Amino acid sequence: MKQFRPYRFPPLAQFKAASERSAGSEDQWQLAVSEGFAQGQEDGYELGLERGRQDGLAAGRADGLQQGREEGRRETLVSFDSLAQPVDAILAGLKKIKSDYRDAQRKEVVDLVAKVARQVIRAELALQPVQLLALVDETLAAMPPTRDEIEVFLNPEELQRIKELDPKRASRWTLIPDSRLDMGECRVKAGDHEADAGCQQRLTACMEQVSEQLQNAAELQDEEPTS
Repeated sequence: MKQFRPYRFPPLAQFKAASERSAGSEDQWQLAVSEGFAQGQEDGYELGLERGRQDGLAAGRADGLQQGREEGRRETLVSFDSLAQPVDAILAGLKKIKSDYRDAQRKEVVDLVAKVARQVIRAELALQPVQLLALVDETLAAMPPTRDEIEVFLNPEELQRIKELDPKRASRWTLIPDSRLDMGECRVKAGDHEADAGCQQRLTACMEQVSEQLQNAAELQDEEPTS
């Protein structure tokens, strides 16, 4: 027959003490959790604040560098413009001097050519004044045809010599002396139309072409790249 040993339950005071110890441990654990959470919040705040400060400093430094570069560039451009103004004025002055010199040179060339041409024309007409009648033919060919009488106004001295040298051609028109006309000049009147058939207006037109050609040559020279 199996024997049983009687069991003695521990005293209630022992269970009460253990229960109190367990409750105290739970309270301590909750307190530790609360303190840890609070510490984590504080550490996170401090860490975020530090990182924000560092990021802000980096962004501010970058913005400051960019603004500094822009400000430096603007100041450099202003300084360069200030320094370049006298140079630009000098270059503009040199360009004007060059242009004025070239214009004066071109005028001298045109005047010289015109002077030589007038002397040649005067000498030619002194030998053959009848050549003025060829100019009259050219002028009449450019004018509207008319059945009215054609009048040719000439310098009196030249008119007299033309009649002496070629009376047949001189009789084709009515030659009228005009003391206001220089040697080599004449005017043609055909009905209601009148035109200058003299040498001066032809010479002037020729000299204008010479001057224009010289001007075009100078402009082409300016456009050529310098080596």
